[in-house]
Amino acid sequence: MYERITGEDPYRVPMRIFPAPHYTMGGLWVDYNLSSNVSGLYVIGEANFSDHGANRLGASALMQGLADGYFVLPATICDYLSEFLGESVDDQHPAFREAQQQVRETTEQLLSIGGSRTVDDFHRELGKLCWEHCGMERSAGGLQKALELIPALRDEFWHDVTVPGNNEDINQSLEKAGRLVDFFELAELMCHDALARDESCGTHFRIEHQTAEGEALRNDEQYAFVSAWEYTGKGHAPRLHKEELTFESVELAQRSYK
Repeated sequence: MYERITGEDPYRVPMRIFPAPHYTMGGLWVDYNLSSNVSGLYVIGEANFSDHGANRLGASALMQGLADGYFVLPATICDYLSEFLGESVDDQHPAFREAQQQVRETTEQLLSIGGSRTVDDFHRELGKLCWEHCGMERSAGGLQKALELIPALRDEFWHDVTVPGNNEDINQSLEKAGRLVDFFELAELMCHDALARDESCGTHFRIEHQTAEGEALRNDEQYAFVSAWEYTGKGHAPRLHKEELTFESVELAQRSYK
């Protein structure tokens, strides 16, 4: 398939696979039905814990998305949904009303700014900032710089973004702006996480921690845990919670692409 697309024989010419972070490199634990430990929350693709190893071939993420979406989820989620047939959704619950009010206030604020920069302009700048300082290769200095630049860019966004149109019709600029609000929060959290993990592991390749051959140098004694970050309020740094990892059936080993 690769040869038909590119015209190159991968047995003779190295495959041109772009070095990307493989989305989020794993994620939430799920059972065989793709259900998490939160009732009603199903997780597919690389948003769940994944079913392939560290040395993955190109397009294996696509394989997982197709397998989960085409074959597993249609055969499992229906059982959960069937439990609620005929029930109406209660939109008077305090949590629903609070979320509705927050969305309404955010929408009104975005439409009222009337700045000079488009949503796409801010999106591109944020993406470039993350790629340069929290991409495939990062350092403590670069991550600290990113944690200074991201809040400044977010502040500029809330003062100088322009979102044309209104909330009564389909408005793609408004949709993008709402997602970008979340992206700022995610970008900042990624940098906090990368800075706190003072080792190289997976996409956490810190230039300060590498082998003589340039491979990722892990620190399993101090960082064999899953990081869970707690939101502590607007303008406050997130709080780190650690879930220790235990390995009973496999032995930890250094990854090498050679």
